[in-house]
Amino acid sequence: MKKGLAIIAASVLLSGLTAYGIVKSQSDKALVNATNNTADSGYFRTVNLQQTDYPDFTYAAESCVDAVVFVKVTIQSRQSQSQQMDPFFQFFFGGSPQAQPREQQGSGSGVIIRSDGYIVTNNHVVDGATKVEVTLTNNKTYEATVVGKDAATDVALLKVDAEGLPTVPFGNSDALRLGEWVIAIGSPYNLRSTITAGIVSAKGRSMSSNGEFKIESFIQTDAAVNPGNSGGALVNKAGELVGINTMIYSQTGSYSGYSFAVPVNIVKKIVADLIDFGSVKRAKLGISMTGVENLDEKLVKDLKLSRPEGVYINEVQKGSAAEKGGLKSGDVIISIDGKKITSAASVQEQVNNYHPGDESTITYSREGKLHDAKIVFQSMEEETGSVDEDGSVAFYGSKLQGISDKTKERLGIKSGVEIVSVGTGKMQAAGAQEGFVILYINDQPVSKPQDVIDLAKKAKRAIYVEGVTANGRPGYFAFGKDE
Repeated sequence: MKKGLAIIAASVLLSGLTAYGIVKSQSDKALVNATNNTADSGYFRTVNLQQTDYPDFTYAAESCVDAVVFVKVTIQSRQSQSQQMDPFFQFFFGGSPQAQPREQQGSGSGVIIRSDGYIVTNNHVVDGATKVEVTLTNNKTYEATVVGKDAATDVALLKVDAEGLPTVPFGNSDALRLGEWVIAIGSPYNLRSTITAGIVSAKGRSMSSNGEFKIESFIQTDAAVNPGNSGGALVNKAGELVGINTMIYSQTGSYSGYSFAVPVNIVKKIVADLIDFGSVKRAKLGISMTGVENLDEKLVKDLKLSRPEGVYINEVQKGSAAEKGGLKSGDVIISIDGKKITSAASVQEQVNNYHPGDESTITYSREGKLHDAKIVFQSMEEETGSVDEDGSVAFYGSKLQGISDKTKERLGIKSGVEIVSVGTGKMQAAGAQEGFVILYINDQPVSKPQDVIDLAKKAKRAIYVEGVTANGRPGYFAFGKDE
């Protein structure tokens, strides 16, 4: 009898522990939500775990997946060494390219944004491609034309000859909130139509650009993204496109918890320009800047800010839209047309929304008082020899003027061309500095800005600049010419 009771007791205990383990393995949130859904079994309480509050991505996934395509590219062996070592290429094309390939295949993803065949992807997916093919989820394949590319935002636009294609509607990336759920759709490792989920981890992220001009205000998520996802969709729970998945942060080439997407509000403007003009019409403010959060405490205190927010203007370029609007070095930009500014990346993102000639109101702080500046944006396309009101000539982001007699006497030279300001562009990336006097372009002497422009146009590949610095020391730098 005692033995039988012992067996029964052991069975009850075992059943109780097993049930406890099942219940305990569920989320605490489910247990809390289910407190009014319990039943007494005689030995323990059972809990109804069906009523949970987990996010449901079925609508977003099912409504968008058919509009995310597989992009296959063919690249000839003439690719440059810099492309071979590009980490974007390695991450999203699946490994390093061969040293001397005759022909190389690469792949990525794309998002159909118009039913008549317009598809958004990344610039690095199709850069250098001689052939681009797009495959839909129904396995139908089209040859695609590259309508245009923008390296600064890593956005490219493709076109296929088709009608009635499924699309993903544009959302509003500015409305994204930290912690909001999103899904990533793409073709990692050629696994077509793969869907992963995560949250918005951060907004306005920027990465190192190695001196190149980049507009970076990435959405950071923890949705798993791998080689092949590049150019795919980042979608909110409403099934709206909020970003184009672009890169991952990894030391192995595979996902390690950090993925980044170009905000759709940037993408929309780039795409519209590529369709309407065939190139991006980019506005320019003309400042160098630092986020207030990166300044030392003493400087922030001296600025007399009501809050330690905004962007500190380090320098205002001569003749720029910022200077003409009244902005000065030491001012702190608080907002642009009412949109709050929190970082240098957010300034770039907002300015990117404008075209040259557009007007804007910039609110800034100077000595603790708020002011408004009326700005008329200038064009970034100033390397064609355009002449400013002060007579200076634009040259790859810089401004050139003939040297004065005083400068000739001070430096002991007979002729040359002075760099009077340096803005974002190839000259700045090459190391050009204000006050540098150009004496030679590709070994040919120059005496006026037009000489520099003409010799640069004749250059087949690189532009080699020789001259003297503002203090008379010999100097030189070089940069590649646009194809």
